[in-house]
Amino acid sequence: MAGNRRPAFLPDRSPLPVPKTAPIDNAPCRLAKPRILIADDDRNMLQMLKTVVARKCGAEVAVAESGGQAWELAASFHPDLILTDIKMPGLDGLELLRRSKERDPAAAIILMTGYGSVELAVQALKEGAYDFFEKPFDNEHLVHAVKRSLERTCLLRENQRLQEKLGGEEGFQGFIGQSDRLREVFNLIRRLADTDVTVLIRGQSGTGKELAAQALHALSRRAAHPLVTVNCPALPEPILESELFGHVRGAFTGAAADKKGLFLEADGSSILLDEIGDLPLTLQTKLLRVLQEKELRPLGQTRSIKIDARVISSTNQDLEEKIRTGQFREDLFYRLNVVTVTMPSLAEIPEDIPVLARHFLARYGEKYGHPGLGLTEEAMKNLLRRPWPGNVRELQNVIKRAVLLAAGTRLGPEDLAPAENGKTKAPAANDAGGLLHLSYNEAKQEMVTRFSRDYLAGALERSGGNVTAAARASGLGRQAFQRLLRRFGLASEEYRAGGEE
Repeated sequence: MAGNRRPAFLPDRSPLPVPKTAPIDNAPCRLAKPRILIADDDRNMLQMLKTVVARKCGAEVAVAESGGQAWELAASFHPDLILTDIKMPGLDGLELLRRSKERDPAAAIILMTGYGSVELAVQALKEGAYDFFEKPFDNEHLVHAVKRSLERTCLLRENQRLQEKLGGEEGFQGFIGQSDRLREVFNLIRRLADTDVTVLIRGQSGTGKELAAQALHALSRRAAHPLVTVNCPALPEPILESELFGHVRGAFTGAAADKKGLFLEADGSSILLDEIGDLPLTLQTKLLRVLQEKELRPLGQTRSIKIDARVISSTNQDLEEKIRTGQFREDLFYRLNVVTVTMPSLAEIPEDIPVLARHFLARYGEKYGHPGLGLTEEAMKNLLRRPWPGNVRELQNVIKRAVLLAAGTRLGPEDLAPAENGKTKAPAANDAGGLLHLSYNEAKQEMVTRFSRDYLAGALERSGGNVTAAARASGLGRQAFQRLLRRFGLASEEYRAGGEE
């Protein structure tokens, strides 16, 4: 056809830069079989365009003789590109453009007209058109624009697909991961959420048991009220009893006023009994009554109070073994264990490690002023080789520490502390801050202090901030472990997932 009379001011569009989430390779993005919808009320023009575009672009082409017909056809055809005349009876090309951009923002629109003007071209581009051609135009120029627009659409669709995938990884109540094992947990939580069944969440420390409890509550009809969480091993027995069930004034020395217990706080909501395996036997008996009778009696009160609280409990302990040794009531176990949700360890879902690592890298990189950090191939292999006894929480803390201490833009294996296999190395005297200038006793004390801090921090990191688990793994009693934490200025809260968020 005649030479191109495209308005001279229109920019010649070079290929769009690849979005950050687009595939990392040098090949241009290509749709497997692009779909192009052509709309024009001139049948001869329509047939010519269909022939040229199908042959030159390898596309599947559909045609419409009006804007209204094109709009209806697009609903089922799902075009990647709409090539449309502006002047058509009924729905014109500009209105088709507006509607199409609302329906599918990634689809490209190229407008054609035999009545071109600068004002019309400007309006079309402002409305979101990819390009504008005035008839008659050069076929090869049009084909070139079509190919460029399809490449742009491909990039946008790929970006959208990856964003949806990311949404899937993080989209279930804060969980991150795509493994089949984790998806099984998601599906079970969905089925259980809007029931009142008592749930026991089991799993190693750092596997996300509290997150699972939050998901069960958030997806339930009780979600309008806050989830009440009780950390069973955190308080001595007398205080824990008062916290759980409340007391009246004068019930014991120091009870200067009535106290509403956490079970009453959870009336109409859900209550999470975290680490239920550490609940003292005397309180296990009282908890059993609450579960059986749906009522409680605050300390010092003579009448019982009816409550409606859904009970969720969690543990990283072998409750069956504790039953065998007389440390846990069997009848309470069966009351709590109506349905079990078992959280997988990181060793069971190794395919999620890269996803988790990149997620934490992006989160803490943004938070601590190191955006754009990446992991070398060796660093990722290092993460995949580790046993991760502290599971997701340990991985999170390792990445957090690496980001805080990052000196470059790429993190290698040497940046991922603690050392491989989760062991923390004590520094040698000649490379630990110049201790040789100190007296023997002073240097020894300094080394003991450094070792103790590193050891305690490593134990907390592996347990995800769980003091009971860290003390047990260290061969220490809980109180002795807590005294050491206070002595060396460490706080267990800093090692819990999201503890500082």
